[in-house]
Amino acid sequence: MQSSKLRILVLGELTTLVAAFLASLRFHKMSQSDLAKKIRVPYQRINELVNGKRGITPATALRLARFFGTSAGFWMNLQLRWDLFHAQRAEAEELKRIQKIRRPVGV
Repeated sequence: MQSSKLRILVLGELTTLVAAFLASLRFHKMSQSDLAKKIRVPYQRINELVNGKRGITPATALRLARFFGTSAGFWMNLQLRWDLFHAQRAEAEELKRIQKIRRPVGV
């Protein structure tokens, strides 16, 4: 497969946020450049999304939603889940040190 063709990146059971549309693009034999042209954004934006160097912004979410017939919320939720996944990994040790608040008995 050429480097200009989109590819799916997998991290354990969690796929990158771009995996949701990469399969469809591969089915339609679309390159990153093709997608960029169709949603009217610079090629660099799509390339950075695919390579995990950029997140989905609300503006990009709106364009992807229009193109794929989904909702912008779908794309923003993928971004949020991806961000939370990485934050959880980065904060794992600190989170272990935080004690849960104890609720009063009977509440």
